[in-house]
Amino acid sequence: MIPTKQQPINLADGGKRSLRTQFGSLCYRRHQGRLQVLLISSRGVGRWVVPKGWPMDGKTPSEAASVEAFEEAGVKGKVYETVLGLYSTMREASGNSDELIPCIVAIFPLKVKQVLKDYPEVNERSRQWFSPKKAASLVDEPELAQIIQNFNPKTFD
Repeated sequence: MIPTKQQPINLADGGKRSLRTQFGSLCYRRHQGRLQVLLISSRGVGRWVVPKGWPMDGKTPSEAASVEAFEEAGVKGKVYETVLGLYSTMREASGNSDELIPCIVAIFPLKVKQVLKDYPEVNERSRQWFSPKKAASLVDEPELAQIIQNFNPKTFD
């Protein structure tokens, strides 16, 4: 793999803003025979989100999503290369809470095999398992809610 840095994609607004890509994980498990999806709290506001982050040098998109799941949610497992869907969101620019960057997030399924007690962002976020229906009702982004509701793990298990 050739390490690359993501270049911003200029939007059709005369170059005033650029679109960025992030990679996220839909972390799932079966618990007592029922499908569960893991959500984490965002920093600051504390709304429910999935683990996600920026592209990483030397990592495929699904590998980057897996790293974010470990760092933000403290889970490890089998990540799949299949993109479940895309959703749009606005993300704060680094160090500047007044500037928002439009992002497209590609979501990869991650079958959780390990839930860790200690992980990099354990003191910065909460995590909780939900049914897909409940999880979909808790996220703010309509496209992400649809990805969660439509997820069928039988495709991967």
